[in-house]
Amino acid sequence: MSGVTPQAIKELRERTQAGMSDCRNALVESGGDLEKAIEVILKKGLAKGAKRASAIATEGEVRAAVSADKREATMVEVNIQTDFAARSEGFQKFLADVMASAVAAPAGIDLASAPLAGRTVGEVAAELTGKIGEKVDVRRWERLAVPAGKKGIAVSYVHMGGKIGVILALETESDTAAAHAEVVKFAEDTAMQIAAMTPLVLKRDEVSADTIAKQKEIFEGQLREDPKPKPEASWPKIIEGKLTKWYSEIALLDQESVVTPGSTIDKLREAASKAAGAAVTIVRFVRFERGDGLAKKQENFAEEVAKMTAQA
Repeated sequence: MSGVTPQAIKELRERTQAGMSDCRNALVESGGDLEKAIEVILKKGLAKGAKRASAIATEGEVRAAVSADKREATMVEVNIQTDFAARSEGFQKFLADVMASAVAAPAGIDLASAPLAGRTVGEVAAELTGKIGEKVDVRRWERLAVPAGKKGIAVSYVHMGGKIGVILALETESDTAAAHAEVVKFAEDTAMQIAAMTPLVLKRDEVSADTIAKQKEIFEGQLREDPKPKPEASWPKIIEGKLTKWYSEIALLDQESVVTPGSTIDKLREAASKAAGAAVTIVRFVRFERGDGLAKKQENFAEEVAKMTAQA
């Protein structure tokens, strides 16, 4: 069809921000008339949203909330494709609604199936995708709680406007200890520590034997590549020293505090326990970093045009 040219597809895309396939199909439907093709794109907002659902959403926000009794903390990550859209009123309202749905949802369910405004979270996300023109993805959520029948406190921390979020649960021997100022401070400071230092585990004995063995192999390889190699007889002791340092980087309790340099998190836990007159234990933590593990899709316009024209 004469009106469905690479130039026409490019112009329609620039004027509507629609996808390449959407632009080509709209031009076919409109008989190659650019203005009518724009009307087709506008009338098919939801269809456009569905077509864009394969795009990778790496922007957005991590948000967290703590229950009124401070025994539960819930966190969600909702993604979208651009930072500009993430700041829009529509996305921010949806994020707040998703947060409320997550707080009310049964633990462990797929949040997309949770109810929201008479529909499901997934259905509302698809509708918003169509309205905004960017993929909206409710990527993940988590809830931590003080174990049933136990005393304790849950806290949350969100950093850099929603780029990083942390939830943390502590167990204590009494409600008085849970409310003690030093325990609350320890919990809040530790949540900030987790955001800043990215521990992989709570304590070193949670690291698997396979992971430790692999790390030893890495350290041994480093020793072999050293331009001034140490005697092999000394390697076991050197490797053990390297492992100790490695644990101090990946295990939260072994990490040096960023708030109180010179003290480990475990030492600060002990100090909070002493101040409160009751044992304090970290139950679990969860850290979300927005877009972690996702890769932004790099579009090649020339390749897209070639694909579209090959189908014409």
